[in-house]
Amino acid sequence: MELPVINTNAPVAAYEDPLDLMDEIEALKKERDASILAHFYVDGDLQDIADFTGDSLKLARDATQVKTSTIVFCGVHFMGESAKILSPEKKVLMPDLHAGCSLAESCPADRLAAYQAELRAKGHDFQTVAYINTTAAVKSLCDWIVTSGNAREIIDRVPADKEILFVPDQHLGRYLSSVTGRPMILWPGSCMVHEVFSVQDLLRAKRNHHGSLVMSHPECPANILEVSDIIGGTEKMRKYVASVKEPKTFLVATEANMIHPLKKLAPQHEYIPVPGIMTSTGETCACNRCPHMALNTLQKVRDCLKYSRPEIVWQPYFSQAQDVLKRSLLQ
Repeated sequence: MELPVINTNAPVAAYEDPLDLMDEIEALKKERDASILAHFYVDGDLQDIADFTGDSLKLARDATQVKTSTIVFCGVHFMGESAKILSPEKKVLMPDLHAGCSLAESCPADRLAAYQAELRAKGHDFQTVAYINTTAAVKSLCDWIVTSGNAREIIDRVPADKEILFVPDQHLGRYLSSVTGRPMILWPGSCMVHEVFSVQDLLRAKRNHHGSLVMSHPECPANILEVSDIIGGTEKMRKYVASVKEPKTFLVATEANMIHPLKKLAPQHEYIPVPGIMTSTGETCACNRCPHMALNTLQKVRDCLKYSRPEIVWQPYFSQAQDVLKRSLLQ
């Protein structure tokens, strides 16, 4: 896989004191009647100023409970879309609309529609199950939406006489197929962060930390999951570390910012991020950070509150995506 190209000529924002920015954001939230939602994969400073933090499933549900007229969503584009779709009466702002998702980009709506037509022409009778890491246009073509937190429950709702086309994450789909016993037609997508974890470095870290436990997100490839002690989404990780009272060392194979909420919830443990590996050179790297999530900053949160932009604007296909999101996440 190719790692993102960093533009070294891009202008660097002038330094601003984080505490001053937090005070300014707090004042602007009241002035703009806004609430901040932050995913566990954004920087800890943003999680600390948020009114709601969580995984994709929790934040999608939180968006329907927000009392303010404006939502600022610190995450990636598909999450802001989902918040707007589920709360169309709200103004939904994002700190940076360029915060995308490698999974969502791997499955464009036109290519999915063409593949669905091809499968039907070959006689396949299937329902399409999409990971929430997809665009609203893709969601509008699907029967079910899953998150890592509700995937097994949703798979059980697909009629037994239907095949399943699972998009876009092949690793999550393969894992779900193994734990549910349901064969799946898999779209060949993957998450750029979870794809690059180094199994050699993981095993070395496990040897060097006797008694440590490996926690992996099911978006990881099979070779990582095979050596993991706990496999689950971010909410399952939180629940697990909270249930373990004796101090332990956890090797965490997901976006490194996830360590922030784990430390807040269960500070008695040590958390070590599993390093990635650059496939082009074989070098170990700190590429367990999502470059899209990193586009969310305190400065951008302040500016989007100050100027009420960028905004997620309602699109015609949101209506169809709304039906499948509500059925999958809220019912």
